[in-house]
Amino acid sequence: MTKKPLTYAEAGVDIDRGDAFIDRISPFGKATHRPGVLGGIGGFGGLFSLGGRYKDPVLVSGTDGVGTKLKLAFLTGRHGTVGIDLVAMCVNDVLCSGAEPLFFLDYFATGKLELDVATAVVAGIAAGCQQAGCALLGGETAELPGFYADGEYDLAGFAVAAVERAAILDGTQVQPGDKIIGLQSSGLHSNGFSLARKALLEVRGLDLFGPSVGGGHADLAAEMLEPTRIYVKPVLELLAQQPVRALAHITGGGLPGNVPRSLPAGTRAVLHRGSWQEPAIFAAIRAAGVEELEMQRTFNLGLGMVAVVPAAHVQASLTLLASHGVPATVVGEIVAADVAEADCIVV
Repeated sequence: MTKKPLTYAEAGVDIDRGDAFIDRISPFGKATHRPGVLGGIGGFGGLFSLGGRYKDPVLVSGTDGVGTKLKLAFLTGRHGTVGIDLVAMCVNDVLCSGAEPLFFLDYFATGKLELDVATAVVAGIAAGCQQAGCALLGGETAELPGFYADGEYDLAGFAVAAVERAAILDGTQVQPGDKIIGLQSSGLHSNGFSLARKALLEVRGLDLFGPSVGGGHADLAAEMLEPTRIYVKPVLELLAQQPVRALAHITGGGLPGNVPRSLPAGTRAVLHRGSWQEPAIFAAIRAAGVEELEMQRTFNLGLGMVAVVPAAHVQASLTLLASHGVPATVVGEIVAADVAEADCIVV
């Protein structure tokens, strides 16, 4: 009796399904093409030419994931926006050096490749790249049977940006008296979801498919899954027109953990509570018994990015950001402080 040949598909990896996935997502990459892209998705490496656009270019790279926000995508079956989060977490980081994102690569890993789910995720990644003005230059799809729970996947992203050496933002130009402009977040963004899920769903027992806590969303799930705001295009224009001295992306660590990363030693960022609009979802989390310091070091509390500018350029900066539909306000100032390293306080 002849034994049936053992195949890779029987072991859990379906090469034909993977090929079908590539066919599905190829148009997404093409839709993000920009000057500098050479070739397309499918080679062993993505090709990008800096051409003659820079005199003395410095490359800036960043990598990140989406974290346990993915759990909400699994619970709800809504996979269309986590790809935007993935791009946002990377491009907003490299932007803080004053750099323009050029291209993006993604890594999608799952136990069994579900074509509709994976396609929705990559469509979101492409949408995020379009918002950031960068090319989706390539990626990797890994089918790892037995490694992930059924219906789950993980995401990682990698952004490469460029900035003229003379224009790098390193915080050294920041001075006492400078003002801090806060750029409003769209909500939770992509940090603190382990605490947010525990506070809202376990401690308070809110229904994920019930009413949103702040209104304006179909349900609580939509409110929590609201994608991270991508600040690239408005901030690049701000950098071109105003003397921005520092930028900080407010991610894990919150305001006290991220603002000082862009400041020189001997300075302190003083933020004024109530000077910006805080989305209602943060108050809903507090109501579960989360103390204020824990809130500050876990969540963005309504500020997705901050910019440090000279006081004389505040109004022009606010006007420019408003023209791009980015709500922003003065949230504090830089003061001299007798500290070995920069810090940030909320008063």
